[in-house]
Amino acid sequence: MRYCINCCIHLLPNDLHRQCFRCRGPDHNNQKCPVCRGENKIPLYTDSKQMKWLAVLEVRTDHCESWNGFFCLRKGKLCSLMFGLIIMTLVMVSYMLTGAKHGLLLIPSPFHYGAFASNPSLMDNESLSDMKDYYQPSKMNISYVKDYPSIKLIIDTITSKIEFITRQRPDLEELRKQEPHMFSVIPNKFLPNSKNPCWYEEYRGNTTTDPYATNSYALYSKRFRIIFDYLRKVFWNHLYHYKDKHYRLRCLPHFYIIGQPKCGTTDLYDRLRLHPDVRFSAIKEPHWWTRKRFGIIRLRDGFHDRYPVEDYLDLFDLAAHQIQSVLQSDAVKERGKRNNIIIGEASASTMWDNNAWIFFYDNSTEGEPPFLIQDFIHAFQPNAKLIIMLRDPVERLYSDYLYFASANKSAEDFHEKVAESLQLFEGCVLDFSLRACVYNNTLNNAMPVRLQVGLYVVYLLDWLTVFNKDQILVLRLEDHASNMRYTMHMVFQFLDLGKCS
Repeated sequence: MRYCINCCIHLLPNDLHRQCFRCRGPDHNNQKCPVCRGENKIPLYTDSKQMKWLAVLEVRTDHCESWNGFFCLRKGKLCSLMFGLIIMTLVMVSYMLTGAKHGLLLIPSPFHYGAFASNPSLMDNESLSDMKDYYQPSKMNISYVKDYPSIKLIIDTITSKIEFITRQRPDLEELRKQEPHMFSVIPNKFLPNSKNPCWYEEYRGNTTTDPYATNSYALYSKRFRIIFDYLRKVFWNHLYHYKDKHYRLRCLPHFYIIGQPKCGTTDLYDRLRLHPDVRFSAIKEPHWWTRKRFGIIRLRDGFHDRYPVEDYLDLFDLAAHQIQSVLQSDAVKERGKRNNIIIGEASASTMWDNNAWIFFYDNSTEGEPPFLIQDFIHAFQPNAKLIIMLRDPVERLYSDYLYFASANKSAEDFHEKVAESLQLFEGCVLDFSLRACVYNNTLNNAMPVRLQVGLYVVYLLDWLTVFNKDQILVLRLEDHASNMRYTMHMVFQFLDLGKCS
């Protein structure tokens, strides 16, 4: 098959184009040749199949006019190169304009912090949207994204103002006044032959009653309905009959994985689930102690109906069924034998999230919450075991930022958001206690990143004022990643599960 160099955009199908045969002659005139002049152009074909026009650049010929072909090929490659350069230039310009728009380049970023509410009770009647917008950008305080000395000064100021003061634990009667329904459902004493805090509760429904019809977890989330459909099917098989009455076994967790977010709690949860004596709630993170019992699904969406404690206990029915089977068999074979199954719960918000207190609890002291999550857990389970997984706070914060940031994720954007959060926190600690700033919902919602979650020492010391240190196991994600077998051995030993095989 032959190719016409002067008409390089045309391939001669079957070598039958007579006009192009004239191109080989010495008398060929580009102006007179209709093909070379562009008339009656035909598409590029090879063996009667159409080709892409870029394929012509790879054409090779033995035509005598080799210099014309050389310049033709060079011209095609040059066009491709120029086209690529134009595209690259447009991409770079777009990136620079986008960066400038979001303040990621040399444009200064306005950092600010507004006045901190001196009386949190004044905000009880405000809507959540108003609370979210409480701190608005101020154009008075300007600093640059790369202003590291200023950030160092802010950190020094915060450090100089930090002073941890041990809080006073509330009395049991005060807790009862705040949560009377919870105390009416959960008893003071539990079954002696179970490691878990379990008890029998009379069930007054009949065979036509749906025991989970009003469960808020099943109503508000479609992905949990399959679990509750199964619980409905097996519910009646696990009722205990005594003196013409029906009883159901209720249980609370024996241990809690309480924190922190983005610190490897999910990995620990998955590995503990593999142990034959460990059972978890039907939902990995119920968030009941911190959010659901206050009616919080997403704080930005406002408040819903409060999840009663019965809804939380329903999540442990699968484990309670298995425990009941063991207890009943032991009662027949060997009375008094202890059940070895333990129940766990793994909400990573339990350790730190007390943001809802400002909307529900009165009698605050200088902006500090009068009651914390651990106060209520300890009131019912003074012997509960707690597992905490921590991580380098900067690494945790960056991982948290990557997970929750919606767009424009970059190191520069992260730096800017951290700097702004530090200034907000600095404005708080200048006037209020460390605990008041850490647990303040308004401030935490205003900060672009969840800086307060990484203040481990505040939360840990507050938990230690309620629980003994031998009831708390603190792990590091870095240690878990480097020697997983050792950390799991520590967890099994802490929970009395035996050695790790």
